[in-house]
Amino acid sequence: MVGIVVVSHSERAADGVAEVATEMGGDAGIVPAGGGPDGGIGTLAPDIEAAIREADDGDGVVVLVDLGSAVMNAEIAIEAVEDETDARIADAPLLEGALNAAVAAASGDTTVETVLEKAEEAREYRKLD
Repeated sequence: MVGIVVVSHSERAADGVAEVATEMGGDAGIVPAGGGPDGGIGTLAPDIEAAIREADDGDGVVVLVDLGSAVMNAEIAIEAVEDETDARIADAPLLEGALNAAVAAASGDTTVETVLEKAEEAREYRKLD
């Protein structure tokens, strides 16, 4: 099954998004990676790399990020595991993208590409008319 990593500058935000996404896609492997050194705000490439390794069961990983340096650190983490796993960053809103990815990953025979596409569909969602 395709794994999912949720990266946020806030550890609590990453944990919360992963918790909500797990409710929607219960069987999907969803791993949060959030917060900086000493529990502060930020992201750390080694933490993201560890989350990718944990989430990967051999089918690859889709990584969702909140903003800025989370993208840069996710890219560094993906480079570190590129010989071992197919990990890709979704260009999607964090929560909605994670929900879509979780549902897609849990639905059965999916690929990193199909889970990535579902996550990125969330860019088009409107909350109000």
